[in-house]
Amino acid sequence: MITRPMSPATTVDEFVESKVLPEFRPIVAAIRSLMKECAPDAQEVISYGIPTYGLKRPLAWINPSKTGVTFGFREGVNFEDRYHLLRGTAKHAKHVRMKNLGEVNEAALKYYITQAVNLDKR
Repeated sequence: MITRPMSPATTVDEFVESKVLPEFRPIVAAIRSLMKECAPDAQEVISYGIPTYGLKRPLAWINPSKTGVTFGFREGVNFEDRYHLLRGTAKHAKHVRMKNLGEVNEAALKYYITQAVNLDKR
């Protein structure tokens, strides 16, 4: 199957409908809702082919795959991680990986989103 690149005009809603497997859409919906609640001023756009959120700088992104959803944070290495959910070996970024809605820890994700927003304000 040949897939064509997404046009720049693609919305996040269109991305979710066409690129996220149905079983992972509730996870993406939960993340989007938490972002709207905790970072209401962040812009939600498609960047580098995935949904991203930004204020002055990029804050976070949602990267769905065939096996789950990764919610990444640009400055995750600087976060306090009392929930011990952040993963990754990148120099700056860290992420949380979820395979089902039961793995969406709202308290932890709010905690991480709030830290991302606060770091952006500095």
